[in-house]
Amino acid sequence: MKAVAYMRTSSATNVGEDKDSLPRQRAAIDGYAKAAGYVISESDWFYDPAVKGADAIDARPGFADMLARIQGNGVRVIIVETANRFARDLMVQEVGFDMLKRQGIALIAADSPAAFLDDGPTSTLIRQILGAVAQFEKANLVAKLKAARMRKRQKTGKCGGRKSLAELRPDHVAAAKRSRGSLREISATLAAAGHVTPSGKAYAASAIKSMLNQKGMRP
Repeated sequence: MKAVAYMRTSSATNVGEDKDSLPRQRAAIDGYAKAAGYVISESDWFYDPAVKGADAIDARPGFADMLARIQGNGVRVIIVETANRFARDLMVQEVGFDMLKRQGIALIAADSPAAFLDDGPTSTLIRQILGAVAQFEKANLVAKLKAARMRKRQKTGKCGGRKSLAELRPDHVAAAKRSRGSLREISATLAAAGHVTPSGKAYAASAIKSMLNQKGMRP
């Protein structure tokens, strides 16, 4: 029996050869396929990197390519690692599943093979509950990360974004605060002491002004 495989990662930080998301998904799908007697050719693996689980199925480039491939090779089975790799949002999951079902395409989650195959009331309820739990866990994680960022911002005045000169060149900022004179005079004083930009030039007046306005640095 032939099948195609679909994989997805929701964040760009999980994309790359040194990340485990894609190899883990591939191993789970490949393991199930071999155990269940499915054959997935190398050209029938499809991947959507940095695509959120709440994104509509038909808006995903990798998924669209997979559907086009299915229409051309007659395969009617899609295998994913878990139901939330297909879609984490409950509504997107159910709408996408219904779309595939109407086209005669079976969807199999490697970790729970019966989740999409059995369309009875009990299985539908279980699938929807699992989808709702996945959606809740995602929202809960986002809320926790937001709260952590807010706590850090309240404590340090900053969270994320580009690093300030005080973080990148604390000695330069301290030297600027110790110096006296105009912005250009302070720049010349820093340059004479070897405190210059990464390109070896003296700091511009605007950079000196920014250094003097840095908080948390003692002269």
